[in-house]
Amino acid sequence: MSGIFRFSGDEDHFLGGSLHLSPGSCAGAYLPARKRLRISAPSVFSGFEQKQTSIDVLPDECLFEILRRLPTGQERSACACVSKHWLNLLSSITRNEVNESVQDVEGEGFLSRSLEGKKATDLRLAAIAVGTSTRGGLGKLQIRGSGFDSKVTDVGLGAIAHGCPSLRVLSLWNLPAVGDMALSEIAKSCPMIEKLDLSRCPGITDSGLAAIAENCVNLSDLTIDSCSGVGNEGLRAIARRCTNLRSISIRSCPRIGDQGVAFLLAQAGSYLMKVKLQMLNITGLSLAVLGHYGTSVTDLVLHGLQGVNEKGFWVMGNAKGMKKLKSLSVMSCRGMTDVGLEAVGNGCPDLKHVSLNKCLLISGKGLVALAKSALSLESLKLEECHRINQFGLLGFLMNSGLKLKAFSLANCLGIRDFNPESPLPSTSCSSLHSLSIRCCPGFGDASLAFLGKFCHQLQDVELCGLNGVTDADNIVSAVSICHGRTLESLNLDGCKNITDASLFAVSKNCYSVNDLDISSTLVSDHGIKALASSPNHLNLQVLSVGGCSAITDKSKSCIQKLGRTLLGLNIQRCGRISSSTVDTLLESLWRAFGNGGVTS
Repeated sequence: MSGIFRFSGDEDHFLGGSLHLSPGSCAGAYLPARKRLRISAPSVFSGFEQKQTSIDVLPDECLFEILRRLPTGQERSACACVSKHWLNLLSSITRNEVNESVQDVEGEGFLSRSLEGKKATDLRLAAIAVGTSTRGGLGKLQIRGSGFDSKVTDVGLGAIAHGCPSLRVLSLWNLPAVGDMALSEIAKSCPMIEKLDLSRCPGITDSGLAAIAENCVNLSDLTIDSCSGVGNEGLRAIARRCTNLRSISIRSCPRIGDQGVAFLLAQAGSYLMKVKLQMLNITGLSLAVLGHYGTSVTDLVLHGLQGVNEKGFWVMGNAKGMKKLKSLSVMSCRGMTDVGLEAVGNGCPDLKHVSLNKCLLISGKGLVALAKSALSLESLKLEECHRINQFGLLGFLMNSGLKLKAFSLANCLGIRDFNPESPLPSTSCSSLHSLSIRCCPGFGDASLAFLGKFCHQLQDVELCGLNGVTDADNIVSAVSICHGRTLESLNLDGCKNITDASLFAVSKNCYSVNDLDISSTLVSDHGIKALASSPNHLNLQVLSVGGCSAITDKSKSCIQKLGRTLLGLNIQRCGRISSSTVDTLLESLWRAFGNGGVTS
C-alpha cells in the first residue's frame, strides 16, 4: 500500500500492458490519471463503442413537430438547406400548422418568380415556397413547363399553396402532370388570386375551375388556352361566383361551346371589359348574347370562329348593347362580311380601333360603311383582306372622320396602282398621321404620290417590301417635300428599287425625321454621305441600313458624324463593311449608346 501512496506519476508503470482493477479490488484507494501513451494500447471497451446518433433517425412525425416550432422564417429557410427531405417536410407545413407563438407576419406579395424548362421542378417550387414566405411573400409565379418531360406535379404546386398565401398572379403553361388537386389547393390556400393563366394543362378540368370560383372571389383576369379538360360547367361556375372578373380569354378548348360562353357573357357581360374568344366551337348565338349583354365590354378579340356566320355579327352589332366598345380585332372569321362590319359600326358608336385579318369577304363597300358609321374611329389595320382594292381604300379615307390617325395595309393582293392622271378628290384626310403599307405588290409610285398629296399631316410613313415604289419619277422626293416639316419616321425596308436619290431628298427636305430605315435597298456610300452633310442638321436617333450591300468602309466617317445623335444603328448583313470598321464604330459610338446600340 505504501508503494501506491508514494506514486508521483513521473514513472511509467506497467509498460507494454494495461492494468485492470475491478471496482472492488482497492476500495478507498486514490489512483491519479496516467499519462497518455504515444502508442495506444488496445482497450477492453472497444467492443462497446456506440455509433454516432443522427437526427435523421427520427420519424417524420417528430421532425414535423420540431420544424413547425422553429421561431423565425430565417431559421426555417436555413433548415430547408439541410436536405431535400427536410425541405419537403417544411414545404408541407401549412400556415395553420405553424405554432401560433412563433408564426411570422405574412408578407404582402412583393416577390415574383419564374421557372422555365428543366428548371421547373417540384423541388424548386418547394424551395420558393419556404424561401419567400418571410421575405415579402410571393405575389407572382410563372411556370413554363416542357410538355410531357415536365417535372412539375401537384406536389410542387401544393407546396406553393401551403407557403404562399399572398399569391395574386399564377401562370401555368404546358404542365400535363398538374391537375385539379393542385388547383384546388391553390384556390383554398391562396384566396387572393387575381390573375390566373392556364395554358396546355390537360389535367385541369371543370372541378379545378369550380374550386377557383368557390374560393377566389377577387379573380379579375382569367385565361384558358388549350385545356382539353375544361368545359361548359367550369365557365358556368366562374360566371356565378367571380363577380370581379374583368377580362376573359378562351382559346382552343374543344369542350367549350355556346352553353358555357353564352352563359358566361349573359352573367358577366355587365362588368366584363375585355373578351377574347379564339378557335372555339361556338355559333352566332354567343355573339348575339354578347351584343345584348356586353354593356361594359371595351376590348373584343374574335379569332378563328368558323361556326359564326354573317347573321351572328349582324345581330351582335344591331343589338346595340356594346356602346362602350373601343377596340375590335377579327381574324379568320368567315362570318365577318360587309354587312356585319356595317352593323358593328352602327352599333358601337365609341369604336376607335379596328383590326381585320384574313377576312376574305370584306370589300371596299364595307370599309366605306364603317367610315360613315364609326365616327370615332382612330385606327384601321387590314391584313390579307384580298377583296379590298384601291378604290375601297380611297373611299374609306375620303369618308373617315376627323379622328382617324393611323391606317395600315399589309399583304392585300387586291390593291392596284392608281391612275397617275386621276384628279385629286375635293376633300383631304388631314387627320391621318401614320400610314403603313407592307407587302402589297400592286402598290406603286402613283399610289404613293396620290396618298402623299391627299394626306397632308403624315408623321410616320412605313413602306416595306414594295417593289413598285421607285425613284423613277422622284416620288419619294415629292413626298419628302410635302411632308418635310412633319415627317418623323420613314421606313423603306425592302423597297429594292430605292436608291441614293431618295436619301438626297430626305437630307434636303426633311427637318424632323429621327427614325430612318433603308434596309435592303440600293442605297450606297453616297446616300450616307448626303445624310451626314445635310444642311438641315438631321437629328437622327435610329438608323438602319441592314442588308445594303453597296455601303462599304468608306461610310465609316459619315456614320461616326451621324453618331453624335444616334441611339441605335443597324448594319447587319452589310457584307462590304469590314469587322475592323465595325469595331471602330463600336468604340467611337459606345459613349453615345451607353450599353451598346450597334447591331452588326
